[in-house]
Amino acid sequence: MGLYVGSDLTDDGSTLLAGFGHEPSSHWIEIVPRQQHPEGATTTVGVTENADIPGKLIEIPQAEETNKYISSMYSEFAGFPPPLTNGGLNEHGLAARDIWAPSREELVEMAEEAAPQEGPQYSDLAKAAMERASTAREAVEVVGGLMDEHGYSTYGGNSHLFADEDEGWVFINFVHPDGDLWAAERLGSDEVRVSYFGYILDFPVDHEDDPDFMASDELVSFAEEQGWWDGEGDTLNLLEVFGVGEFPAEEPVEDYFYPEFYQGARHPREREEELKRLVPVSLEDMLAMVRDPRWSTDFQGYGQVAHLRPDAREELQTLWTAVTTAVTTPFVPIPIAAEEVPPEFRQHRYLTANAAANFLDQDWQHQEATRYATREFKRLLYFTCERPNEFYTDVVGTIEGFEQELIAERDAIERKAQNLFKAGDDQAGRDLITDNVKQRLLESLQLGMALSGEVERETRKQFGIREPEGRDEPGETTPPTSQDMAEGAWGDMVHCYDEELHADYPREHGAYTDDPSSNRNRRTAPSNPSLAFGDE
Repeated sequence: MGLYVGSDLTDDGSTLLAGFGHEPSSHWIEIVPRQQHPEGATTTVGVTENADIPGKLIEIPQAEETNKYISSMYSEFAGFPPPLTNGGLNEHGLAARDIWAPSREELVEMAEEAAPQEGPQYSDLAKAAMERASTAREAVEVVGGLMDEHGYSTYGGNSHLFADEDEGWVFINFVHPDGDLWAAERLGSDEVRVSYFGYILDFPVDHEDDPDFMASDELVSFAEEQGWWDGEGDTLNLLEVFGVGEFPAEEPVEDYFYPEFYQGARHPREREEELKRLVPVSLEDMLAMVRDPRWSTDFQGYGQVAHLRPDAREELQTLWTAVTTAVTTPFVPIPIAAEEVPPEFRQHRYLTANAAANFLDQDWQHQEATRYATREFKRLLYFTCERPNEFYTDVVGTIEGFEQELIAERDAIERKAQNLFKAGDDQAGRDLITDNVKQRLLESLQLGMALSGEVERETRKQFGIREPEGRDEPGETTPPTSQDMAEGAWGDMVHCYDEELHADYPREHGAYTDDPSSNRNRRTAPSNPSLAFGDE
């Protein structure tokens, strides 16, 4: 999911780009430094024969210099080579999100018949945008140029949302046997856009003369050749011509294997209307939107909100990041000046692709020895979502109280850093930001662990730990506790959603933190989270 709000519609004149990815794997935070590459250097892109549409890896030229960027990395999706990324924030204040956007069935069949695919896939393109572009428009040019030159490998169609402090762009990667079918639409400072999935509707036939649109050369002619567009009118609807023609929420529920609340939420135009009702939109609004339990489920691998401010130094543009599912994970601000995160927030073996097939290499033993933040917050998710009516508001209220403290300290931290940058002591400024990021990330982890412990204690005391039912088939002797833990696959989803509990969505950030009707003190410091679950 991607959410864009232009600077005319926010409370502080910033551009906001938020979202998350759905991936069944490990997740971690990575700060990739700026790098120089020798002449002739290449980078590997594409997919392998194990992808849904088989492909082969190829080498393409690497840029001589690549930008620094912050990203959420992960290890598994659709058989694509890890590590993978959906974007993030780079040193020029460019933010990127990657969102699925299925292409029409005939396009997928064409690609399958022409397999193996060649060319960069969605993660390669998101990474290239971060490494090679400095504005949202440049990101479109970089990604489109790579597809035109090298092709495109996909699992069935995709999209990107790019944003800088001035504007946004939505980019759709359509499936095509040659991998060079794409379109992009500019988003102004007075617009909102939700990609859930990514879409473009009316697209001008004469897009070459319109600065608000870009596309591959054959976009219009290919549609007409295939008989998918009759050649009439000044525009063509790309969702109908090259996409699947409707959003998931418009499909009959009986044909959809996710829970009804999840299916019903996946209508981008309705989500855009919700965002418009929040205008002027704040940073806090976007944190709460990404945390919304209608889509913040176990499937949400991480959460991000890029806060792109026109009056901020590039070093202080900030990516608020929840290392895993934001419904029970605090967002922590990571300015681009930061140079590293604690090892607890880096790669570990829990849910990491291929980790179970071999023993750990010694090179990673110390990093692996640390607690894994993603695993700890997953524990909090599973405990909280087992009984959301008992625990959800207290857990979220405590987390958002912590986030409000982080928001309150930003001005003072940034003033100190800015004074150091102005004085020419750039390294001292980066050290100040890095120390703050590491401290706050570790505090968020301490908070999550303490909340997990408190919810677990209350669960054991009041309800006990529920046993899995498992499968009961003739001849089966394996106890349910040792049976397949992913039998339900993508249709069986851990979530905290409750129709009555969440009737107020979208809600105000901190609504559960400052609830005057409760006797509980939800403004709990990380060192004493048990106050959130005191007797009433």
